[in-house]
Amino acid sequence: MHSFFSPIVSLSALPADSLNRISGRSEVISGVKRILQKFTETDTNYIEPQKYNFTVMLQETNTVEIYSIKNVAGTEVTFSPRSAAKIGPYFGYRWFFLGYTFNLNRLTSSKKKTEIDLSIYAPQLGVDLFYRDLGNEYRVRRVKLGKGIDTSPLKNITFCGLSGKISGFNLYYIFNHKKFSYPAAFSQSTVQRRSAGTVMAGVGYMRHSLDVDVASFNKLLESRLQRQLETAGIDTTFHSNRIRYTDFSLSGGYGYNWVFARNCLLAMSLSMAIAYKHSWSEVEERLFSFKDFSFHNINLDGIGRFGFVYNNMRWYCGASAVFHTYYYKKSKFSTNTTFGSVNIYIGFNFGRKK
Repeated sequence: MHSFFSPIVSLSALPADSLNRISGRSEVISGVKRILQKFTETDTNYIEPQKYNFTVMLQETNTVEIYSIKNVAGTEVTFSPRSAAKIGPYFGYRWFFLGYTFNLNRLTSSKKKTEIDLSIYAPQLGVDLFYRDLGNEYRVRRVKLGKGIDTSPLKNITFCGLSGKISGFNLYYIFNHKKFSYPAAFSQSTVQRRSAGTVMAGVGYMRHSLDVDVASFNKLLESRLQRQLETAGIDTTFHSNRIRYTDFSLSGGYGYNWVFARNCLLAMSLSMAIAYKHSWSEVEERLFSFKDFSFHNINLDGIGRFGFVYNNMRWYCGASAVFHTYYYKKSKFSTNTTFGSVNIYIGFNFGRKK
């Protein structure tokens, strides 16, 4: 008769080298756990940890985009898109937050805008990843050609000759992470109970491509301002171009969370970045001069974050705004790119932690 049994092996019977390996692995695992605990450690007098693992949220987003090009002669053109409301669902698990928005106003547009954002918030670190396809429907907000030329006939005229994409990331470190909670203001994964501020520092990368059909823009100028341009003797003929920026930055700033009532928070942070830019453009000098557009340059960029949130741990609602500005200047040429979003949201937490 055969008997079946589960063998029991005593650790003392194992060879010494096996015991050392097991002990070494246990110490590594324990060390990693200690590091993670220290990494997420907060002062509960200031920050109350989230009691739930998951969240779902509905968010309405309004995007801000401004593109300005200026040369030494004072010629300046500013473009921005038509205003449009976007809405989309978001899902979060602890520090991770992922969402997608789509344009409600222009579902029949020839080229829809797309925005994908991924944010990871921890007490000490924050990471924002973003991708934006800017579409191709813009308006001429302002044109400055010279003294005595009335450009008001161009104001808010539709211009479909501009398109582009923006992608990149921002990584930032929160020094006073035990008392100041970025997640409380922008991902609702904690609740700020007492007011606190912090210094922050970070790095960033952004790649921005912008295509301008300036031949079409010339035709627009001529059709609206032909008599004035002929009188002033201004040549508006120049070739199509593509402008691209690759931006590496080191940033520093300050943030403050103000708890003005129970479960209510106002947040603000401002950061300035020293940015190294690599850029290129293909254009001949006519109305706009790009010939001295440097491939390597250092300028200042800026990031601003603002938020209001009511969060009773189960339900939350609020509004937030994030703005980025990228500035490039040479002796005869400058560009200014500003983009950001204003969000209004409502959400629900579930899956209580054990």
